[in-house]
Amino acid sequence: MEKRRRTALFKISILFLLFAAAVALITAVSYRSMLKAFYPLRQTELVERYAAENGLDEALVYAVIKTESDFKPGAVSAANAKGLMQLTLPTFQWLQTKTGEQLSSDALFDEETNVRYGTLFLRLLQEEFGSTQEVLAAYHAGRGQVNRWLEDPGVSSDGKTLDHIPIPETAHYVKKVTKAIHRYHNLYHI
Repeated sequence: MEKRRRTALFKISILFLLFAAAVALITAVSYRSMLKAFYPLRQTELVERYAAENGLDEALVYAVIKTESDFKPGAVSAANAKGLMQLTLPTFQWLQTKTGEQLSSDALFDEETNVRYGTLFLRLLQEEFGSTQEVLAAYHAGRGQVNRWLEDPGVSSDGKTLDHIPIPETAHYVKKVTKAIHRYHNLYHI
């Protein structure tokens, strides 16, 4: 009798463990699917091409587009930044001095043009600042602002990296994009 009871308890325990494992697996798959819906891969051909052309991590480009426009090519910010990567007209005009092109501001709504110039801008910022934190801070607050912060010993102890970001909106932006970069790496192994 005792042996039957132990055998029955063992079988119930095994069934419970299998049920718990199945619930955990279903939950993990559902959570991953939900994250993929929130962090999608869109404009993949453009992102892959221009990330490679500019030596950028694809996850960085996806994260910037996700954070800036949520993949909406017609997006316009309160600061009048436009398109997928939310470039302002002055930044776009400055970048055109690097390419030799003369495009109208309406070109910022063209997906390919916007990603091409946005990734060029990220590459130039990467060449200038090196670290992702400073690149993202400059993308958000401007190159001049980040250079001023780097010269301020209260903000940068070594003149190369920011010990903290003085503008809360920029600090939040950097954290948000950095989180998105990690999500893209983990979800898609890019």
